[in-house]
Amino acid sequence: MDLAVVIVTWNVRDLIADALRSLYADLATSGLDARVYVVDSASSDGTAERVAAEFPQTHLLRSDVNLGFARGNNLALKKAGFGTPHAPCAAYLLNPDTVTQPGATRALFDALMADARVGLVGARLSYADGTFQHGAFGFPGLRQLWAEFFPTPGRLIEGRFNGRYPRHLWDGAEPFTVDFPLGATWMIKREVIDQTGMFDEAFFMYGEEVDWAWRIHAAGWEVRSVPAARVTHLVGQSTQQVKPRSTVNLWTSRLRLYRKHYPAWKRALAYRMVASGMSRRAARETDPAVRDAYLTIRDMALHKRPLGT
Repeated sequence: MDLAVVIVTWNVRDLIADALRSLYADLATSGLDARVYVVDSASSDGTAERVAAEFPQTHLLRSDVNLGFARGNNLALKKAGFGTPHAPCAAYLLNPDTVTQPGATRALFDALMADARVGLVGARLSYADGTFQHGAFGFPGLRQLWAEFFPTPGRLIEGRFNGRYPRHLWDGAEPFTVDFPLGATWMIKREVIDQTGMFDEAFFMYGEEVDWAWRIHAAGWEVRSVPAARVTHLVGQSTQQVKPRSTVNLWTSRLRLYRKHYPAWKRALAYRMVASGMSRRAARETDPAVRDAYLTIRDMALHKRPLGT
C-alpha cells in the first residue's frame, strides 16, 4: 500500500464529513493505493456514528476516552502496520478541520518520494475564505516568545523573527526546506517512522509535531513544504470548544518542549518570559475561566515544570 491516512477526531461531526468527502474525492483521482483511518476520541456529538454511516470504507477506531492527538495518531499508525515490515510507504496525518483541494494528496506524495533525503512534507494552507495561512514554521525560540507576549513590529511578526517563511516561497512552484510543517497536514515516510519512532505521548495535544520534527532533523532527514499541495484549514474548530482547557494544553506542551529540547540557560529564560507574559495577560483578562488558565500557566512556568510532571 502507498499511503495510510490518519485523522483523529473529537466532537467534529460536521467538519469530519467535509474532510472525508474532499479527501476521498482527491484519492479517487490520485492513483494512490490508500487506506483511511479515523480515530474517534470519545466524541459525544455523533462524530463516530456519522463516519460509520456515511463513509463505511473508512477504518474507524473508537476510543471510550479522549486519547489526545499524539496517542490517537500512534494508535492508527500501529494499526496500519508502521513499526513492522508490512507498513505502507508513507503515512499522512490529516486534521479533521481540513478540506483537501484536488491534487493535493498526490502532490505531497510525489514531493516526499522524489528525493531520498526528504522524510516529511506538508501542504500549503489557506483559511476558509481562501486567504493565505502559514503552513510551516521555524523551531520555537526566544524570539517567538518575545513576539508572543511583548510589543513587536508587524513586519517582525510576519517574518523570520517570528518563525514565518517568506510568502514568495509559498507562491513558487518548488518545495522548500522548513523546520516543521503545521500538524494539520503531515506526510511522512515509513523509513522515518522506523528510525525516529512516533509521537511522544507525553504530549497530550499541541507541540507533539514540533518535538517529532526536531527528532526527524536530528536523524538527518530533510523537511519540506509543498506549495502545489493545497489544503483549506479551518483552524482549531474542535479545540475552540474548550478554550481555557486548550490554552492550558497548549502551554503545557510548549513548556514540555522547552524542557526537552532547550539547554538549561535557554530553558530558564523561556520559563521566565512565559511567567511574565501570562501575568500580563491575566491582569487584562475579564473572563474568569480564561484568567485562571493564564495563572495556571504562569505557576507552571514559575515552578519550571509542565502540568502533570
